Amino acid sequence: MTSSSSSPSSSPEPAATAPSAVKRVLVLRYSQSGQLDRVTDQVVAPLRADPSIELHEEVLRPLAPFPFPWPFLRFFDAFPESAHMKPQPLAPLSLTGDEDFDLVILPYQVWFLAPSQPVTAFLKHPVAARLLAGKPVVTVIACRNMWLLAHEKLKGMLGDVGARLIDNVVLTDPGPTLATFFTTPAWLIWGRKRGFWGMPDAGLSSEQIRGTARFGRALRDALHQGLERGTQPLLAGLGAVRADAKLLVSEKAGTRSFYLWGKLIMAAGGPGAWQRKPLLLLYVVFLIALIVTVVPVSLTLQALLRPLFRGWLTKMTAQFECPSGSATDRTSLYDD
Repeated sequence: MTSSSSSPSSSPEPAATAPSAVKRVLVLRYSQSGQLDRVTDQVVAPLRADPSIELHEEVLRPLAPFPFPWPFLRFFDAFPESAHMKPQPLAPLSLTGDEDFDLVILPYQVWFLAPSQPVTAFLKHPVAARLLAGKPVVTVIACRNMWLLAHEKLKGMLGDVGARLIDNVVLTDPGPTLATFFTTPAWLIWGRKRGFWGMPDAGLSSEQIRGTARFGRALRDALHQGLERGTQPLLAGLGAVRADAKLLVSEKAGTRSFYLWGKLIMAAGGPGAWQRKPLLLLYVVFLIALIVTVVPVSLTLQALLRPLFRGWLTKMTAQFECPSGSATDRTSLYDD
């Protein structure tokens, strides 16, 4: 039955052939802290409750699980392979690659300015090439605040397997940028989510997480109408993503740093090798010095020069907000 909610204004009319009685949706899940699982649950709840939609939820399980909270050095020991997109292997999947899905939902975290290792491992798995070829994919990002270059890397991997990215949802920590440099590691390494020294709590707010249910409702309606077979985004007008192109300079500098240091550390040995530990400690000192000195100066200079680059920032913002966009004209249709 077709929902009474209107379809995206930018979406094409449904295909002439009638949609199949049951739509099959693949949800790929990996959450280290549990936050992304909470987001995913909200997004898929409307789909799970619909008898005309069949969900397959595949949990990605690293062969050597990543702990939470992470021990201090083990946290930083993950960055070389993350930055170089050389992930640890996954445990065997329940998927064979012969399954057929109408839509794929791919939530993911950003690790060291790259997609998390389990998600990267899946997209480089032979099964992914058979499973995702030609399929429409909706990505959902939950991260601190820097995701622009990680998403470009993920788009590249989706392109490599022939998948079609039709939507992207981004949820970022609402805290100030400098504060999150401290609150996010405190949460990941010591499990301390509550704010300290006057800084806010780490991670997404409960309101942000609850609000993601609107995307599930919109996807449900789009599936009813067969819109996933088109080329237009299904989540336009729902405030899916707000890009901050001002962070692009910092992301590029950080990515370069992770890449160069990562290459040096990997040359000393594989993950967990004792030879890597002195270099990791040296990098931590370097990173802290960078955060407390170079980052504030860089942000100040960018603020002063911003008027000169307003046109470029506007262009970059529009580029990174594709395909779903930041418009909110349809939110009233799908909010509680």
